[in-house]
Amino acid sequence: MKMKQNDRLKLSNIHLSGFKSIDSEGQDIPIGDITVLLGANGSGKSNLLSFFKMLNYMTTGALQEYIGKSGFADSLLYYGSKETSRLQADILFTSSTARDNYKFTLSHARGDTLIFTDENIVWHDTDNPTPYKSGFEPRLKESGLVTYCKENDDPTARIAKVIYALLKGCRVFQFHDTSNEAKIRNSGYINDGGYLRSNGGNLAAFLYSMKHQKDGEKYYQRIVRYIKMAMPQFQDFVLEPSPRNENYILLNWLENGSEYLFGPHQISDGSLRFMALATLLLQPPKTLPNVIILDEPELGLHPSAISVLTGMIKAASQNSQIILATQSTRFVDEFEANSIVIVERDDKKRCSVYKKLEEAKLAEWLERYSMSELWGKNVIGGCP
Repeated sequence: MKMKQNDRLKLSNIHLSGFKSIDSEGQDIPIGDITVLLGANGSGKSNLLSFFKMLNYMTTGALQEYIGKSGFADSLLYYGSKETSRLQADILFTSSTARDNYKFTLSHARGDTLIFTDENIVWHDTDNPTPYKSGFEPRLKESGLVTYCKENDDPTARIAKVIYALLKGCRVFQFHDTSNEAKIRNSGYINDGGYLRSNGGNLAAFLYSMKHQKDGEKYYQRIVRYIKMAMPQFQDFVLEPSPRNENYILLNWLENGSEYLFGPHQISDGSLRFMALATLLLQPPKTLPNVIILDEPELGLHPSAISVLTGMIKAASQNSQIILATQSTRFVDEFEANSIVIVERDDKKRCSVYKKLEEAKLAEWLERYSMSELWGKNVIGGCP
């Protein structure tokens, strides 16, 4: 059944247990069109983002690579494998006509790794009162869902592929690395423009591809307009194959009133991050990830650029869900209370706790104070 855009399947809740700072009792974490994770250092904001990063690796058949890069299983399980032997997740996508769940259990195994001991999907169409359930072979090092979708094309596989596509569409982006050695500042393969990579390393190729695709030019020009709001001297990118090697491209650009060609090494860190964020959030709807996850996207931005960033986030949320973590008082004032999830550490239970704010309960406070002031007064929580 083809759904309307405003009734597409959306990520609505994650139940997570045994992962990093989330204990074995687990936490229900509600997700909306925009979800702002607000809390002090060490509260658990980044741990939820790490879960999505793990999911990115899982959906490409590289879970064991993620486990190794993360310091192996002991670093992923709540207080290590001696206290927690497994982590579990139940990811729910909903629309007005359907409920799709993806559930899995990863258990500690020899070699300080994690293996799948349970993995299944539940697909429930409201036109059919009986949910469809399917499980995948346990004790695998990589996801059975991924393998099943690649090797089968029967009716069951087509349902599984819908859920697999939803999971693969939850993508983590971080543009913090703007060092001289960062890929975003160096030449890249010109044909690597199918989608924007998580570190923005193919930004020039992605913009080049967008500009030269049918209907892509208007989105490219919108990106340029927004960059000018944060960087008034910016005129446009100069996206052409490198004279030294036509298979490569650099993020060259021009200033207003000058023909001098600037390179990516001549962009400030904050401006370069803003360019990557604008490209991510303002790209054509057909290429937007289903869910965009960002850690402190306001990092290094001028306060005036934060308002522009908020506008881009709200525009993108018409076609994609946005999850972001922040500690910026300036940034949090740009969002409604219903979009905010407070993240705190429960010292007694030694775990992270996630609590969604309800604007109706804060109505009287919000008549007199801004959201950042309520945060500073510890009315809403989330303070050290």
